[in-house]
Amino acid sequence: MKKIAEGVAMLEINLNHFIIHPTLIWDEQKAVLVDAGMPGSLDLIHAEMEKAGVPFEKLDAVILTHQDMDHIGSVPEILAESGHSITVYAHGLDKPYIEGERLLIKADPEKIDPARWESMPEEMKQMYLNPPKAKVDKVIGDGEVLPFGGGIEVIFTPGHTPGHCCLYLKKSKTLIAADAMVADNGKLHGPRQQVTPDMGTAMASLKKLLDFDIESVICYHGGLCHENVNEQIRKLAE
Repeated sequence: MKKIAEGVAMLEINLNHFIIHPTLIWDEQKAVLVDAGMPGSLDLIHAEMEKAGVPFEKLDAVILTHQDMDHIGSVPEILAESGHSITVYAHGLDKPYIEGERLLIKADPEKIDPARWESMPEEMKQMYLNPPKAKVDKVIGDGEVLPFGGGIEVIFTPGHTPGHCCLYLKKSKTLIAADAMVADNGKLHGPRQQVTPDMGTAMASLKKLLDFDIESVICYHGGLCHENVNEQIRKLAE
C-alpha cells in the first residue's frame, strides 16, 4: 500500500506473483475501491485496506474501469463479504460482459490472439470461459463526475476494451489509468498490444488525457508514476 494523497492510496495485490494496483479512495464516511483484482484476492484487499487504516466495513462502492478478469474477479466475493449493499459502477459498453450476458472479450476467439489463448493454462481458460459475474448498479459515462473524494471525473478511453475508462481525481490531480497505460520504473508506456484488441483506438484515447493537469498516474500494471507525467502522456499521445 502506498499513500498518494489525503484519502487516496494505491494498493498492491500480489496473487501468485501477479502484481496489480487497485486504488482505494476514502473520507470519514465511506470508502471506494477502484477495480477488484483476480478471483481469490479478497483477503489481500482486506490486508491492504487495513494498512491504509480503512476498515472493510467502510467500503461503499466499487468502480470497475473495465471488464478484464484481473479487474472484476473478486467483486462477487466483496459483495458477499459485505454486511451492507455495495454499489458497483462501470461503463455501459462493458456492463453486459461484467454481468455475464456476453463472453469476456479476452476469451472471444475473434478478439484474442489465438497463440496467446493456446498458451494459456487450462485453469485460466476455464476462468475466462466461466468468469465471476456481478450486477452493475450504476452506469458511468464520459465526463461524469462521481461524488467521491472531492470528485472523480470519468474519462472514456476505449480500445483496451469497448468500455474502458480512466478516472481523474480532481482534488489530488491523480489519474487512475487502469490499462490505458502501463508503468515501468516510473516511466509510462502505452497499453500492452497483446491484450488490447483495438490498439489504434486505445492509442487515440490517450489524447483525451491531455486535457487534464495530472501530477500522479496510477497504472494497474506497474504502479505509480509522478515524474513529468503530462509530458510523458503528450509524447505517447503523439
